[in-house]
Amino acid sequence: MENEIKDNIKLPENAFTELKEGEEYQPVMSPDKAYPEVNGWSVTWGVLMAILFSAAAAYLGLRVGQVFEAAIPIAIIAVGVSTAAKRRNPLGENVIIQSIGACSGAVVAGAIFTLPALYILKDKYPEMSASFINILLSSLLGGILGILFLIPFRKYFVKDMHGKYPFPEATATTQVLVSGAKGGKQAKPLLLARPGGGLPCRPLLLAGLVGGLYDFIVATFGWWNENFTTRVFGWGEMLADKAKLVFKVNTGAALLGLGYIVGLKYAFIICLGSLAVWWLIVPAMALMFPDTVLNQWDPSISTAVGAMAPEDIFNAYGKYIGIGGIAMAGIIGIIKSWGIIKQAVGLAAKEMKGNKTAAEKLPRTQRDIPFKIIAIGSIATIIITFIFFWAGVMEGNLLFAVVGILLVAVIAFLFTTVAANAIAIVGSNPVSGMTLMTLILASVVMVAVGLKGTGGMVAALIMGGVVCTALSVAGSFITDLKIGYWLGSTPRKQETWKFLGTLVSAATVGGVMILLDKTYGFASGQLAAPQANAMAAVIDPLMNGIDAPWVLYAIGAVIAIVLTWLKVPALAFALGMFIPIQLNIPLLIGGAINWYVTTRSKNEEVNRERGEKGTLIASGFIAGGALMGVVSALLRFAEVDVLNTEWLANPLSEICSLVAYALLIVYLIKSTKKA
Repeated sequence: MENEIKDNIKLPENAFTELKEGEEYQPVMSPDKAYPEVNGWSVTWGVLMAILFSAAAAYLGLRVGQVFEAAIPIAIIAVGVSTAAKRRNPLGENVIIQSIGACSGAVVAGAIFTLPALYILKDKYPEMSASFINILLSSLLGGILGILFLIPFRKYFVKDMHGKYPFPEATATTQVLVSGAKGGKQAKPLLLARPGGGLPCRPLLLAGLVGGLYDFIVATFGWWNENFTTRVFGWGEMLADKAKLVFKVNTGAALLGLGYIVGLKYAFIICLGSLAVWWLIVPAMALMFPDTVLNQWDPSISTAVGAMAPEDIFNAYGKYIGIGGIAMAGIIGIIKSWGIIKQAVGLAAKEMKGNKTAAEKLPRTQRDIPFKIIAIGSIATIIITFIFFWAGVMEGNLLFAVVGILLVAVIAFLFTTVAANAIAIVGSNPVSGMTLMTLILASVVMVAVGLKGTGGMVAALIMGGVVCTALSVAGSFITDLKIGYWLGSTPRKQETWKFLGTLVSAATVGGVMILLDKTYGFASGQLAAPQANAMAAVIDPLMNGIDAPWVLYAIGAVIAIVLTWLKVPALAFALGMFIPIQLNIPLLIGGAINWYVTTRSKNEEVNRERGEKGTLIASGFIAGGALMGVVSALLRFAEVDVLNTEWLANPLSEICSLVAYALLIVYLIKSTKKA
């Protein structure tokens, strides 16, 4: 009987296509039946996933500037543990596990893109403060706002736009959950390939061990360098010094896996943006201003552009063009989403006027938290955030607190649709760009009302942290809700327990951030934190009465407008412009591997299976590499330092990194083609 039920578990044929007139979508779990969803098993595993992946994502994001979406690996683990425990009808439970656990990557992105800037600036301004409670509250309150602001848009994005948005990450996660629930041949990528199944998640676990061991060896022992640069060769050093041309690549497993999941198209666009800055703009600036010191927005710059290293030119000038591009891409996104905003608000207002009986008549799969509760919760959260600003951030100044909360509430609400729209179309959330725009606007406004200096920096960054987390959580949550829609989960249960995942993730990321600061120090250069460094670079001049690099911002904005006109994803290109080149090249390599393994066979089904197998392996690289990175940080915190720094200073260590990287690539390709 149970096997018959499993055989019937499959996505309907119209799951990914637009519905015809009068056609209704029937999810996997019937709206007329009740299924196990929220219980001790699903909540416990969801919380555990939130803790583990929050720690892993925080480490990866701060070390290399990339935060991976945890939905797929968490879904795989959920399937694995439910299979191992022989849970009956685990599909609804697994959705809840994934939904709670996926808070990790979302909250982490919101926190680490902004709040580490407090530590970076504290090194320059010791009077600044960066406390655990400020990190916790900004992440928690921002996450709650993101959930509450998104719920009114759920029906539009997941139901009304059925088949019109691709939802790439939600699609992959849903397929994993369905395959795991079905068992047998459909779940083969998730199970040990031998008669009768066996240990769950073999490809993921094996890849996790490989990726984890690989990155652990680099971070803890330094057997080879984590980066390769053309500077190891004489001609490369000459090109860097004379022509300001340099090539760099991070050889870590986690970034390679991330590139595979991103795919070739967007990895290519990101790299184009990176190469445009590093190989065109940086050399061009050295040629145009060989003997000129450009320090109007940064008095600490005392070297002529032509005498700078290419890395210094990028940090001082190049990345600001990317910041301008990201900000303009966010504005364009809001303009494009304005109709969606008005429609969703209208629907929410209409439903608030409805009676309780009408809401109860809705099928189980369409019941949200009542909009009256959403409205009350939103107002209460805004009030609590205002009190936090007034008493804990702006030292009791009522005017500053009122202006701050108005900026945060309006921007967070408007950008919610941008975040959801981006996730629905391309599976990536442009929170860093939208947050940079928020910081610029917040800094200009707060200075105008009289809040300057270090106090202004702290206030603007905390405000940015709230907005960034709100947008990140909102974008992630629309993925969870779409998964639930396809499978037939109860939206109200997903929405309710999302708050718990946000709380757990906020507490975890705050602890990890403090640990990494004490272990490495954000000002040491060992933690890349590129987004936070960009935030600090924006805030510092504006709050000290120094003119910002508006010309560079304008150049980036024009580039974004032109790219949008040419129908090129401006946001991806702009992100490439301000993230260091060594972190972008691995994305292209991983994306190229994805294209290669999914196009080698004439049989499309074989290509599809290889692509799915590769996703599992890449997820293992990401999760394993990041988690072992946290272990490495803990060892350093405990003063267990066995890193071979002398060997890492030897150019041969970079050559060794290429050899190790090549072996890792071969493993990924060979393992994937076994599908």
